[in-house]
Amino acid sequence: MKLFTKGLLLIAIPSVVELALLGVVFDTQERTAQAARWVDNSKQILYQSSAIVDPLLRQAARVRTAMVTGDASLIDRHAVWVELNDRLAKLDALVAETPAQAERVHSMRRAIDAYREQSVAISRALHEGRSLRSYISLETGELPEQIAVFREELAQFDAAASVLDVERSSALGERRELQQRALIAAAFGSMLIWAVTAFVFARGIGQRLEVLTDNAERLGSGRPLAAPLSGSDEIAALDAVLHQTDARLREAEAGQQALKTELESRARELAAVNEELRQETQDNEMFIYSVSHDLRSPLVNLQGFSRELHVSCDELDGLVGQARLPDNEARRMTQILDGDVRESLHYLRTAVARAAAIIDALLRISRAGRLEYQWQRVSVGRAVARVVDGLQGTIDQRAASVTVRELPPAWGDPAAVEQIFSNLIGNALTFLDPTRSGRIEVGALAPEPVDDSEPRAVRMRTYYVRDNGLGIPAAYLSKVFRAFQRLHADVASGDGIGLAVVRRTVERHGGRVWVESAEGAGSTFFVVLPEQPVRF
Repeated sequence: MKLFTKGLLLIAIPSVVELALLGVVFDTQERTAQAARWVDNSKQILYQSSAIVDPLLRQAARVRTAMVTGDASLIDRHAVWVELNDRLAKLDALVAETPAQAERVHSMRRAIDAYREQSVAISRALHEGRSLRSYISLETGELPEQIAVFREELAQFDAAASVLDVERSSALGERRELQQRALIAAAFGSMLIWAVTAFVFARGIGQRLEVLTDNAERLGSGRPLAAPLSGSDEIAALDAVLHQTDARLREAEAGQQALKTELESRARELAAVNEELRQETQDNEMFIYSVSHDLRSPLVNLQGFSRELHVSCDELDGLVGQARLPDNEARRMTQILDGDVRESLHYLRTAVARAAAIIDALLRISRAGRLEYQWQRVSVGRAVARVVDGLQGTIDQRAASVTVRELPPAWGDPAAVEQIFSNLIGNALTFLDPTRSGRIEVGALAPEPVDDSEPRAVRMRTYYVRDNGLGIPAAYLSKVFRAFQRLHADVASGDGIGLAVVRRTVERHGGRVWVESAEGAGSTFFVVLPEQPVRF
């Protein structure tokens, strides 16, 4: 049986019984309310019947007084009869469902109507001054015959109403007792039904859910699961899924362990390769340094030799001028000395100067990777201020303005940090747009949040150097930090090594550098440096 069917039965059966009990309770409650309404009806009848006689007796007294005094104004002609009619109408409505009592009310109305006619006749006789001998019995204090009939009917009416009130009150008491018993039975039956339902739920579903919960906890903690549950409901199906998941997790753990072992092996291999690469990089840097250093001596000799050749050519040119050679030979010697020899010397000296520049650039790159840094907290603001002071002549010459914002300190080598900003600011000055006023801004971005839960988390600061110069085409953005890459060669000379040195220096500080630029709008170089010591 499916879990939905079980739950539906557990809810439907008690609900049906509850509805039946509620039906019994509502029926007894309705019967009790009806009995209470009948009792209230009897009380109203008795109240109205007791109140109807007083106005009539007061009217009889006023008529008798009027007859004795001869004053017809004492007889109430209207108000008392309105009151009596109202009370009789209410009484008639209250006993409408009791024919015998309704007939008595009609008899009392006829008696009152007859007495009203007599009162009107007496009042008219008093006004007209006629004799009242026919009504002499009223002066002796005897009640009129109509009132006597009225009181007799009223007495029978009250007796019947009292008996009916007693019966109805007794019936109300019985109904209330029955209602109380029904409520107690309904409450007890409801408690019993839900107790049985809870027992069935705990026995049939609750225990199975406990086993399922325990298996889920075991699955979460990696412990073996209990035996699978029997049955074909959703709980058994979910328990089967948990067992399948447990089997798959164990297979995955075995596979993960194998992958972990392989990953550790690969990590060791990668560490060995990195160490080999580091050693090769160091060897390459040493080789570049050695070769560059060794090539400087021959280049110096070549520079000196070319200068000596230049001086010798000048002397030889003077000797040719002093010698008395034939004109043809003199012109030939002058053409050789001033043309081929001097041009060859110019090419030689240009090539030597170019080779010297390349060697110096290689030496700078090599030094950037080999220098021992003096790690300390660096005031970046002071470093930038020194760079701006050193470039003030170039700034004035280019008619540029340099704005330095507040710069937070960084962790690094003071000379290296100063060299980074010197290259970036110098590069910005070099490639300013000559058609507009140059503006260079140096500042820092707001610090990024750091996840303190990371054991190796380091707070970093991002600095920027922004200019409104020529900008960099999008196709060359990925090449600007490579060595010997030169853009806008027609604007300024250089060896294309400055930004490569910046990148190498920043990476040795554990940071990074990148550029955002739009051709014709300017460039912004971003440098990320640590704010606190970094573990390499």
